[in-house]
Amino acid sequence: QVQLVESGGGLVQAGGSLRLSCAASGSKYSIDVMGWYRQAPGKQRELVAHITSGGTTNYADSVKGRFTISGDTAKNTIALQMNSLNPEDTAVYYCYLTAIMTFWGQGTQVTVSS
Repeated sequence: QVQLVESGGGLVQAGGSLRLSCAASGSKYSIDVMGWYRQAPGKQRELVAHITSGGTTNYADSVKGRFTISGDTAKNTIALQMNSLNPEDTAVYYCYLTAIMTFWGQGTQVTVSS
């Protein structure tokens, strides 16, 4: 059974930084992509960033230049460094991976106060 465990969420003031981590286990297949989505209250879940098994990264326009995804899908771990946070970044952040199927973590709350 695939499990993803996220850590690092919390409360931070605008302009501050947080680092999220995600560790996956139990995948029978090689991981193609790992990344983060987020969902703010009343909004749809949106892609934040992902990294492929080849090391290619992709970011939502709203976080480019502020967030950095890193890690190694072969080691089943990724991190998301979030800088210059603003209240619009407040959301539950979900780690996910794609390996034949897509699996999700439980989510970690990020709250940015103004």
